[in-house]
Amino acid sequence: MAIEGPLRELGIHDVFQLLDLSRKTGRLRVSSQVREDEGLVLFEGGRVVHAAIKSTAVPTEVALLQAARVTEADLARARARQANGRTERSVVDMLVEIGAITQKELERQLRLHVQNVVFELMSWREGFFSFEERVPGEMRVDTRIAVSTESLLMEGARRIDEWSRIAEIVPSLAIIPELAPIQEERDDGSGGAMLDLLPHEWQALTMIDGQRDLRGIAASLGRDEFEVAKIAYGLATTGIIAMRQPVRQTQEFDTTGVESRRASARISTRSGRHAEAADELRHAIQEDPLTPAVHAELGFASARAGDLAAARASWEHVLRLAPDDPVSERVSAALDVLRRFEQLLAEEADG
Repeated sequence: MAIEGPLRELGIHDVFQLLDLSRKTGRLRVSSQVREDEGLVLFEGGRVVHAAIKSTAVPTEVALLQAARVTEADLARARARQANGRTERSVVDMLVEIGAITQKELERQLRLHVQNVVFELMSWREGFFSFEERVPGEMRVDTRIAVSTESLLMEGARRIDEWSRIAEIVPSLAIIPELAPIQEERDDGSGGAMLDLLPHEWQALTMIDGQRDLRGIAASLGRDEFEVAKIAYGLATTGIIAMRQPVRQTQEFDTTGVESRRASARISTRSGRHAEAADELRHAIQEDPLTPAVHAELGFASARAGDLAAARASWEHVLRLAPDDPVSERVSAALDVLRRFEQLLAEEADG
């Protein structure tokens, strides 16, 4: 059964409540033309098992790297182990296995991500939603966690209330904080007072560079986005920082950049420069992280470059991201071939 309609008639909070009470399993898509963005939430038995927003989505291992929970060296070790006979398991599994991150911390980061996505979607007042029922096996999603929808709704209501009190200074997570001009000390000795901040405030302050927005700072710190917004509000009201609206890029510009990189990758592929093609496609994914075709192309480029672990990771991400997309059929076929090849390698190694 499909459930769909405009958000102005049935708010996202009501949609979540309906899916929770009816213990639905399936996909909820929320799109906003004003934001030029789209959200995806997967439910299993009324609980949220996955959530992503197109403009900010990245693979889990990349999110862990951005949050400084793992290092580049950790990722390299995990991918090497995955390539050496453990390819049925993901890079994230390998990160846990090598001790780069604990299972408990991984689940905490995943839960934090789900919360941040859902809370942002709850702030959308316009747009369109559609829910399609599925059975769990059809969704092809890594269900490491399952978050109570009821708890999300309760916390979301609390956050919306609190956000209304800080919105005048911190209107969104896309705002960019920057250090306020230093006040010169006056002749009478006033001015230039020492800052008296709590440790978590100092931590956030050190991340402010005038380039990163609040969402980027939260990701770098591995902290809850709303908590970082409240810290920024406190720093702004005391005059320590100022807020700057980002320069908005048009969707046409973004798309052109992605298509330019994809075209460059194709040229490199025809010339046999497969590593360069993969590098171009990685940059394209940073600009457009939710287009399955780009991830699929990165998988083929990685395979041509000999990085089978990276190819597998990209293709598996396509199937998690959009299993119904036309490109998924080619990706599934490629994964089958890769598995057979890996099996042959394993048999050859065993003698």
